Amino acid sequence: MALVVWQAIAWIWSLPAFILPTPLQVAARFWQALIDGSLTRHLLITLVEVLAGLTAGAGFATMTGYWLAKSRPAERLISPYLVASQALPMVAIAPLLIIWFGSGLVSKILICALTVFFPVLINTIVGVRAVPESLRELMRSLHASSSQTLRFLEIPAALPVFLGGLRVGATLSVIGAVVGEFVGSDRGLGFLINVGRGQYDTALVFAAIFTLIALALFLYYSVTLLEKLTLRWNKHFPSQSRS
Repeated sequence: MALVVWQAIAWIWSLPAFILPTPLQVAARFWQALIDGSLTRHLLITLVEVLAGLTAGAGFATMTGYWLAKSRPAERLISPYLVASQALPMVAIAPLLIIWFGSGLVSKILICALTVFFPVLINTIVGVRAVPESLRELMRSLHASSSQTLRFLEIPAALPVFLGGLRVGATLSVIGAVVGEFVGSDRGLGFLINVGRGQYDTALVFAAIFTLIALALFLYYSVTLLEKLTLRWNKHFPSQSRS
């Protein structure tokens, strides 16, 4: 329906393609970019940045979140700085990272990691602290070690909340990569959008945007699938916690 309305608006108002191309023109430009390899090449670069940034950001956020969840003094000391860092828009930090680390993959990965970090961190803290105290006491009565408590209690209990944060982080990582490519890059989907904008090739801009949407949806549903597979064995945990 949206495509029909879009096509009708372009026809009725006779808008030029550099202002609003029709869906057919966007589809043709998408196919052309796909055939000449430019879309695939830039997509792969953005995908590498996103996956590396998501892995690094989520990994560091998980370790930091677990430490803060277990240490109230550390949380009180560090949390104000973490919250303050979120008040700074990533588009303002990205130029500094480009200057310090160059316009290559490293700076883009860092931008993605920083974008992912906070939501995963918060969900990790919430998930670990949501473990019922009665179950912790049970583990202590069984003389479980810290590693055993982590493996058999805290990870299963925190996993649903953590994966919820990871879903958010997966979509935000795409935004982080594009911001970095906008600020300074000669490759990636963000760079392709800049090229299309500079050449008034609006159809190419739309093609790159739709590719970014598809990438974000792919990452989101990949985490959703991981959640279903991982929590299949954990589906009885909530009933145990309520008892």
